Amino acid sequence: MLQQERALAAYVDSVKGEQGALGVVLVGSVAQGRERADSDVDVYLVVDDDRFAAETARGRFAWVDRRDLDYAGSYIDIKLASPSYLATAVEKADDPTRASFVGARIAWSVLPGLDETVARIATLPDDVWEERVRSHVAQARLYGGYFLRQAVERGDGFLRRHAGLHLALAAARATLAANHVMLPGPKYISQLVRSVPTPEGFVDSWSQVVDDPDIESGRELLRILDEWLGDGLTPDEALSTFIRDNELAWLRGTVPAEFW
Repeated sequence: MLQQERALAAYVDSVKGEQGALGVVLVGSVAQGRERADSDVDVYLVVDDDRFAAETARGRFAWVDRRDLDYAGSYIDIKLASPSYLATAVEKADDPTRASFVGARIAWSVLPGLDETVARIATLPDDVWEERVRSHVAQARLYGGYFLRQAVERGDGFLRRHAGLHLALAAARATLAANHVMLPGPKYISQLVRSVPTPEGFVDSWSQVVDDPDIESGRELLRILDEWLGDGLTPDEALSTFIRDNELAWLRGTVPAEFW
């Protein structure tokens, strides 16, 4: 909408002369054409590595600017980035960070190749998606086939809900990975699971585990997931993959699979 574009232009003009400023990347609903009349404008302000280090050293990673200056309820929602940040994001960023760059548009830049770097952040190779499917199926098997059963047998309400939630999360992540869809954050999971192709009965079984996890609902969701995506993953391989991606994340310098 024109009002968001005017607000973006005004913000770009305000930062062009700032020390260390290299570019502004428009992201979010405005970049993707999903904005409402009252939507804010989401951007990454790209600065040089020296300014990034100085800003983040004092805890400044994100802030809001131009509140109510451009239209009713308007503001610019800013996250800080730098060339080193972006280069690292290409290799290591989690899904929410990668997803934030989907559909991004360069509003202004003096940094060569910024558009190419941003595009690379928002994509993953096929082999990475395949490994994600394998990892999330392993997560689902352990949470649904072991921890959920243990919780019910012990009458442990906390563990039952914990295992059920993690089973549902892993099944959803495997589903999204199979469809090459990134997860922007937990609030989008229910919508995304219903928006991508899945086998018959998957969504109903997934919803049952979310609402009331028990041995039967967990077993049915795992059955559908395994028949669809679990081919070739032996029980021992699933266990080793789970251990690698959870208990040994500290050793490998990674984070647990649910936070990818």
